[in-house]
Amino acid sequence: MEPVKIGLLGLGTVGGGSVTVLTRNAHEIARRAGRGIRITHAAARQYEPERIEGIEQIDRISDDAFAVVDDPEVDIVIELIGGYSPARELVLKAIENGKHVVTANKALIALHGNAIFAAAQAKGVMVAFEAAVAGGIPIIKAVREGLAANRIEWIAGIINGTGNFILSEMRDKGREFADVLAEAQRLGYAEADPTFDVEGTDAAHKLTILGSLAFGIPLQFDKTFTEGISRIEPQDVAFAAELGYRIKHLGITRRAADGIEMRVHPTLIPHRRLIANVDGVMNAVLVKGDAVGPTLYYGAGAGALPTASAVVADVVDVVRALTTDPTNRVPHLAFQPDELTDTPVLPIAAVETAYYLRITALDRPGVMASIAGILSEEGISIEAIKQKEPAAGEMTVPLILLTHRVREAAMDRAIARIQASDGVSGEVVRLRMETLDG
Repeated sequence: MEPVKIGLLGLGTVGGGSVTVLTRNAHEIARRAGRGIRITHAAARQYEPERIEGIEQIDRISDDAFAVVDDPEVDIVIELIGGYSPARELVLKAIENGKHVVTANKALIALHGNAIFAAAQAKGVMVAFEAAVAGGIPIIKAVREGLAANRIEWIAGIINGTGNFILSEMRDKGREFADVLAEAQRLGYAEADPTFDVEGTDAAHKLTILGSLAFGIPLQFDKTFTEGISRIEPQDVAFAAELGYRIKHLGITRRAADGIEMRVHPTLIPHRRLIANVDGVMNAVLVKGDAVGPTLYYGAGAGALPTASAVVADVVDVVRALTTDPTNRVPHLAFQPDELTDTPVLPIAAVETAYYLRITALDRPGVMASIAGILSEEGISIEAIKQKEPAAGEMTVPLILLTHRVREAAMDRAIARIQASDGVSGEVVRLRMETLDG
């Protein structure tokens, strides 16, 4: 049987890794797929051939990506150039030409996935995107197929390795955010412009995809609440540890009574949770299903070969299904296309969670009572209080409060009132808390 012919867009880190995996493991992959798989046409503006094992086996390499998607001999297009454009145009053109698509582009899927999947369904082709979320961890297959018997209750994930590395270093060594970010950039974990990583945009792209898979709703990136870690201070990391918590930059999606929560933000979680002990650049995703309970998926969330592992696995899946009736394939977003619902995504003000508050209070009688009174009037119950001694010559003290669960709107009102009171100096630091129990 003739090998399946692949067109590859991009020969950077993941593209080069995909060439290496496909050539290095060609025999094993063919045994699994039932046919050989060959990259016959690739496009890249810049690449370093000496760093890519197996690149000599590609028949043709040019800088014209549209020539690849228009190549009549190509059966499957792998899109690894990233970004929104021209990736969107290339993917849609490949679909129009009747080609299956494999992509690692989380931004593309999160923003344009609805239109891309509709086009693919109309043409009877597949779009596979396992590598778009959590690198080499097969989390999309787990949610879409392995947990198909479950009613998913919630997903919480460390899905950006850069942010996790920064918070791990801040906790273990008491370092400042800016110092660790500079090291992450030197090590190649963070880009020169780290905004997508540290402000949560990258994680929000991935969470948008996970939320859609879990709850059968259209992709809605614009409704995902996003808060970064750039304002986290070492003292908050230390105070959290004293109270038995660790701060992680989590993506959380949960089925609530009146809608779906979709949020990315720094989160205090109990130190005893397995996910709280995922450090460095590693990723982990915790999924709670009604039948199976909590399940944890851990591994490398980025890198050439880990991400290529997911890319090539998608290629194998597509090859296995090439002769399958399109109506009998695994749906792109886990649920049949006509079964997606319009369940609303909740604004952050409607989300209910517990909170960590750090208040810089004047060291005088009555201040704590005033703060407690404001919280009580807003229906907020205090779980724990920790007050530090003032430093020599200081007139203020850090006051740490942990609250029970309450709607964010009530907490917003309480914080505004606390900050306006006479006994408080500066802004109140607010971090959300989750127990993530089974």
